[in-house]
Amino acid sequence: QLQLVESGGGLVQPGGSLRLSCATSRFTLANYAIGWFRQAPGKEREGVSCISSSGGSTNYPDSVKGRFTISRDNAKNTVWLQMNSLKPEDTAVYYCAAVIYRSTCSPLYMNYWGKGTLVTVSS
Repeated sequence: QLQLVESGGGLVQPGGSLRLSCATSRFTLANYAIGWFRQAPGKEREGVSCISSSGGSTNYPDSVKGRFTISRDNAKNTVWLQMNSLKPEDTAVYYCAAVIYRSTCSPLYMNYWGKGTLVTVSS
């Protein structure tokens, strides 16, 4: 079973940056599209980025477009989420998830999930 581990969360001031990592030490991520999702207290889980298995296709919702960048290195079995110009409303637990045989991401059909990493944006 694919095990995903997120890291890189923490406390950052508004306008600051963080880079999250999603890695696996078992099996390869190369066959999976990877998505980053977040969930704030009292809110539904929402997608914030998705990258295809090859890395050739990415997508973002309008709420993070231009601020967040997803990337991957299949040789390192790692996917990153670079988050810039962070806002208090970006505060949430961030999860990475993997799906096979698809090039898009949705919380409805991801196959594997990490346990999440907390991002807090506050002064």
